Amino acid sequence: SASGKYISLSADKARRVIDQIRGRSYEETLMILELMPYRACYPLLKLVYSAAANASYNMGSTETNLVISKAEVNDGIFVKKFKPRARGRSYPIKRPTCHITIAV
Repeated sequence: SASGKYISLSADKARRVIDQIRGRSYEETLMILELMPYRACYPLLKLVYSAAANASYNMGSTETNLVISKAEVNDGIFVKKFKPRARGRSYPIKRPTCHITIAV
């Protein structure tokens, strides 16, 4: 398994992609993630590569028979910034983050 913490991405947007790869094989997952046009695909692709490398190193399994058994997204913290506005005011900007866990 592999986990990514504090990924600068909304959890809802990551879930849209995670739901497509849950329960699929490793090769099919790589093909789906490389062809989908969403920004969430790149960090998920890195996590899937990492989970497959962990499985082959720790358990000695080959990458051809790996299946994504668990894929979940949890909300992280909001990174708070302030944007300067007119007349000396400032508006808060909340950048969402998420924690992603993938097990093969």
